Amino acid sequence: MARTGIHPRGTTAGRIITGIGSVFALIEVLHILLVVLEANAANGFATFVRSLAEPLALFFPGLFPIDEPRLAVLVNYGLAAVFWLVVTGLLARVLGRTR
Repeated sequence: MARTGIHPRGTTAGRIITGIGSVFALIEVLHILLVVLEANAANGFATFVRSLAEPLALFFPGLFPIDEPRLAVLVNYGLAAVFWLVVTGLLARVLGRTR
């Protein structure tokens, strides 16, 4: 039976890439929640999440100079989360077309 449509997330590679992007975005969102909800920054879990989120945020922290620290984290790390979802989604789509 011939496939007529492109299923970017149907390939194994596409699903893996989409999954990785989702995990990266989840880490960013978790960091945002911990900051916005004022979790104890010295807590081991909060420190661990921050240590994962900061490198994944790439160039986004400081992109928009916002005086309110919680809003700055929300905007900058939120953009990083959206970036990971979009980029990995596009990459999965491209891989789905090359089959």
